[in-house]
Amino acid sequence: MKVLFVCSGNTCRSPLAEGLARKMAAQRGLTEITFASAGTGALEGGGASEAAILVGLEQGIDLSAHRTRAVTQAMLTEADLVLVMGPHHLEAVRIQGADDKAHLLDHYASSGDSAGAVHDPFGGTLDAYRETAAELEYQIGRVLDRLSQAA
Repeated sequence: MKVLFVCSGNTCRSPLAEGLARKMAAQRGLTEITFASAGTGALEGGGASEAAILVGLEQGIDLSAHRTRAVTQAMLTEADLVLVMGPHHLEAVRIQGADDKAHLLDHYASSGDSAGAVHDPFGGTLDAYRETAAELEYQIGRVLDRLSQAA
């Protein structure tokens, strides 16, 4: 299974989600799931934000080699599941053809009971990034629970 995480610039939330998901899936022995990330408004080839890199390191993931990329129709076609950070991302990927395989991250994680968007820490404090990482870790844990039950 191929899971694609999508946010706006592919500098904070989606790279953190991708890294956390890889780490957590490996810890659970879920080797059949792969993860990638992209952004609806990403500039190609940039790096993760400095704060995302620092918080990633605190979480045991290294985002220093991450390169931003814009979501494409080909990525959406290749993915089995597209998990987005906010409603505007959902609309954008559905316009590009993601259709029914695209979901708000917390909506998919909670099997339909959604609280809304994952907070965007861009430009915020290191603590804001930590809060977002904690939220992502919680939601991704629920996603992995759901995916492992379906397997």
